[in-house]
Amino acid sequence: MSGSFIRATSALVVADSLLAFHLTETASSMLHRPFWGRSCPACLPQDREKPPMLDVYAFATPNSVKVTITLEELDFPYTLHGVNVHKGEQKTPEFLALNLNGKVPVLVETDEMGQAFSLMESAAILVFLAEKTGRLLPAQGEARARVFEQLFFHASGLSPAFGQSGFFQRFAATSEPIALERFSTEANRTLHVLDTVLMKNRFVAGDEFTIADIAHFGWLWRRGFPNITLDDTPHVARWYADIESRPAVQRGIAAVEPSFSKPETDPSK
Repeated sequence: MSGSFIRATSALVVADSLLAFHLTETASSMLHRPFWGRSCPACLPQDREKPPMLDVYAFATPNSVKVTITLEELDFPYTLHGVNVHKGEQKTPEFLALNLNGKVPVLVETDEMGQAFSLMESAAILVFLAEKTGRLLPAQGEARARVFEQLFFHASGLSPAFGQSGFFQRFAATSEPIALERFSTEANRTLHVLDTVLMKNRFVAGDEFTIADIAHFGWLWRRGFPNITLDDTPHVARWYADIESRPAVQRGIAAVEPSFSKPETDPSK
């Protein structure tokens, strides 16, 4: 194993910014416009309790889209702030004040007293939002455990495998065959694990659509980054088509990438 491989691997943090080449200029310009969900706090009847203000800092990345999809599924009003990873905006002092790790997405909830709560890490944000509503996450028992099982499998298995495979294919300063083979193999292995799960279940954690499906969908949506296809995983392909057809999922994608509906768009442009 070469020293350069060891240094590259130890330094590697699978980050949304590795996917910058996927983003279009249209998406970049649209992200800097405030975006509201299906309802808007200013449009709520005056006699209803004003909900907390939700601000999302994101870009058109696998982890960011998980948050906008979840917000759309839960019908939460929110404002979307574009963080242009092309320009390194996730490393500015202003953004680091929200997330010391310098990654998107970030959710900021501000209550009526003006107290702000900032939360990083997409899986943590999904759990936080689901628990606020009692939706997309079972309250107890085996069904809840299955959702967390898939969330942890995604965070520790599929997500880093996809990210590292894409990194060594596209961004490594020098060719690293060992790394490329290791992570490409692992990306395909974890995808086939998911295919086996979906051979038995309609959704990744059972019979109900949950935040675990949203978590996996984010990276499958950007599967072109590690050059992954669904040709050999028919159950994942069936599941992906079902999730992609959901109206809230389409709105969540459109929020971060307005050009998503153009099937022939080259994501590398």
